[in-house]
Amino acid sequence: MLADGKDVAIFATGIMIAAALEARELLKADGIDAAVIDIHTVKPIDRELVTAYAAKTGAVVTAEEHTIVGGLGSAVAEVLAETVPTKMARVGIEDVFGTSASAEVLLEHFGLNAQGIVAKTKALLGR
Repeated sequence: MLADGKDVAIFATGIMIAAALEARELLKADGIDAAVIDIHTVKPIDRELVTAYAAKTGAVVTAEEHTIVGGLGSAVAEVLAETVPTKMARVGIEDVFGTSASAEVLLEHFGLNAQGIVAKTKALLGR
């Protein structure tokens, strides 16, 4: 756990950890207290940690530089469906055909940044 919070749990992996920490600060300015958890291993996933933070916050956002199908978001969704059904949003590449550009352009294009995490979090929380 990189930062504790009570309103939403952001589970991030890889380069999205830095974006999640930046998003936490942006959300804090809007009165949203976000926990940021580094999920360094998707398989096996830390079911107890995911379950504990879902129960604590009642809202979960995942952030990954990967397709939302079959990655961190899917793994977290499976845990939540089986243990603590929770409101959830996934930040990642939607189920679309790929495109070519520089890494910086692609991250922006797919919303894989702090602003993308903030937008999904606010939508999830209805703010």
